[in-house]
Amino acid sequence: MYQSKAAVRFTNATIRSRIVNPRCSTLQTQLRGVASQTHEKDSKPSDTSKPPPAFRHRNPDFEPKNAPGALPKGPFGLKPLVRRHPQEERMTVEQAIRYSKIAGVILVALLIYDVFEASLAHAEAPPLAADQVEIIFEKPKKRKGSMTKEDNRDLISSQHLQVKKSWENPGVYAWGSNTGKVAAPDSDEAYIKIPRRIPFFDDKLLRDLKLDRMFGAAVTESGDLLQWGKDFCEEETQPTVTLKGKNLKQIEISRDRILALSENGAVYSLPVSQYEQREGPKPMESSWVPFWNASSPISYRPLKPTDLAWNEKVISISGGLEHLLLLTNKGRVFSAASGSEDFPSRGQLGIPGLTWHNRPEGRYDMCHEIGTLKGFNIGKIAAGDFHSLALDKDGRCFSFGDNTSGQAAFEWNAATPIIDCPSLVPLQQLYLGTNNVPKVTNISAGGLNSFFEIEATRVLAPDEDPATVRGIGRISADVWAAGHGVKGSLGTGKWVHSQGVPAKITPLSGMFEYDEAKNAMIPIRVAQMSIGANHCAAVMKNVTYLGASDKSSENDTNWGADALLWGGNEYYQIGNGKRNNTPSPVYIQPLDRVAEREAGRKDMHRLHITPRHTVKAKGRKVSMEQKFECGRNVTAVYSAV
Repeated sequence: MYQSKAAVRFTNATIRSRIVNPRCSTLQTQLRGVASQTHEKDSKPSDTSKPPPAFRHRNPDFEPKNAPGALPKGPFGLKPLVRRHPQEERMTVEQAIRYSKIAGVILVALLIYDVFEASLAHAEAPPLAADQVEIIFEKPKKRKGSMTKEDNRDLISSQHLQVKKSWENPGVYAWGSNTGKVAAPDSDEAYIKIPRRIPFFDDKLLRDLKLDRMFGAAVTESGDLLQWGKDFCEEETQPTVTLKGKNLKQIEISRDRILALSENGAVYSLPVSQYEQREGPKPMESSWVPFWNASSPISYRPLKPTDLAWNEKVISISGGLEHLLLLTNKGRVFSAASGSEDFPSRGQLGIPGLTWHNRPEGRYDMCHEIGTLKGFNIGKIAAGDFHSLALDKDGRCFSFGDNTSGQAAFEWNAATPIIDCPSLVPLQQLYLGTNNVPKVTNISAGGLNSFFEIEATRVLAPDEDPATVRGIGRISADVWAAGHGVKGSLGTGKWVHSQGVPAKITPLSGMFEYDEAKNAMIPIRVAQMSIGANHCAAVMKNVTYLGASDKSSENDTNWGADALLWGGNEYYQIGNGKRNNTPSPVYIQPLDRVAEREAGRKDMHRLHITPRHTVKAKGRKVSMEQKFECGRNVTAVYSAV
């Protein structure tokens, strides 16, 4: 019969304490007086009717049930042992048999308990070492009835389901602050903690989207301007078309105005408020009737750079809280005031010494060409709240404006906190001594931060032997950040007030992956960056696949690009449902969490952004993609054309 060692040790110890050491009885102290009386009676001559002296210690079998001085029964119905004379410290045969029966009952009970416990126990793996990670395998999904290829793909891949939903149900997901009814126009909630669809934009494609905490603006697929939010109109609960018929392609927002760029290069500046649009001065416009002009239905101001060359037009704009940058197809850069409350006075216009008091005669928001950038073929522009960046096609970057937090990528200097003239950013110094030649490929700015995407090419040093050095010519894609980082918007994992010398964002830098089409390792670059007031988002340019079709295998699935967010999260603008600031890039869960739960998955997969692809949506072919928009304490992902 099986018996655990613990049970044997327990039983043997119990018997020894009962037989050999009667002092262990719990009633010993109470029975000392009775034991002494019994010893005196036993010292008299014995009677043949009484039991032998060896058994005369109040044996219950030899005393009447109600005899005077009968001892109370102890545990298990036994009389407790009393202290006897050393010659008479013996146990009766009957008591020994009774104790042995009790011990047997205990052993049987322990055996039954051990067998019962063993039947319920499960096999457990040995404990993991400190440097080991437990691997959890996903349980196979149960298939219900007959499944199509597409059903199976949705079941085995969250990425495939996300790509599919982005094509079947285009629209806008928004989250963050809702005090201005921007993230959820039909809700009174102060915060939208996780991504939520704005029903108005269901099945709609947009050309551009910009969000502020108190108002939002979007460009429809046909090029019209939509506005909503409390600063636009507190009575309107849904987005409303304001500026239409201009074929807009891009918009920027300042503190109180919206700047819009059309396909033909015209730039419009209109107030955010619906009341000001209706009551303000309205320019004359040409109508469909020849030689007939009519007043515009809303108030706006055209912004047109002067002295443009033949066939030269504005192709891109970027704005801050008070200023706007305009880039032409000839590589020239212009700047203008974009707000009606404050004139740009922190050098962000790039015109040395320009203030409200000494500005040229004419409109306060006239366009000024930045003369310092003449001769440089500028290819990209970016603007933060009070600073500006410009990048030429040779990879040289210029910055100007406010530098109190190091956002212009220069060390803060109390004597010159403002840089009012475009200055070359010394990004080459970031790679000194590394045998890498850097080239800036993209710039981004927002709030009090600047970001630089740099490709560093490994070259041969003068003292190196080409036969012994590997990786010559290899390109590493890095992302560097400068500016204000108290809320984690730098993405470097540190909380700093001022970061003048750019710091590398390690989770977005130096990454490689294998490209099966090229049969080679390639660097992972950044496809898109959106910089808000104090939080940021990056969409990676990793290898994607969108070729799954009815002709391919049922296990052939699509997947998109990785997306990461970081920075301030006071208004839940990161989208992870938490409220703590995040100093390093993190993944968030998929946008359509209902679809994930319907597919039987838990919250364990990450968000994928669908890259541009031509698909058949709502009965028509269209080239579309998903884009991020980080605004002022609000975030959105929208379907873009």
